[in-house]
Amino acid sequence: MSQTTVSVRMDEALKKDFDSVCSDLGLSMTTAIIMLAKKMTREKRIPFEVSIDPFYSEANMAALNESIEQMKQGKTVVKTMKELEAMEDA
Repeated sequence: MSQTTVSVRMDEALKKDFDSVCSDLGLSMTTAIIMLAKKMTREKRIPFEVSIDPFYSEANMAALNESIEQMKQGKTVVKTMKELEAMEDA
């Protein structure tokens, strides 16, 4: 089977950390990337969860903006346990 070269650009610190983790696992970075490519090709999906940081969700941003307004008005910011738990789940 013929082979080809794939070039990937990444932050130097990320590359160093990635290389270190691969080394700890007994893999080269090339082997790790090939494993990812094979798994994605076989499963036709990204083999891990890709998500957006929930901190920036609309619900959390609305709650934060409400608290900021309360602070600007000199009010004590108060949240019930139920509200805090709801923010955690958002």
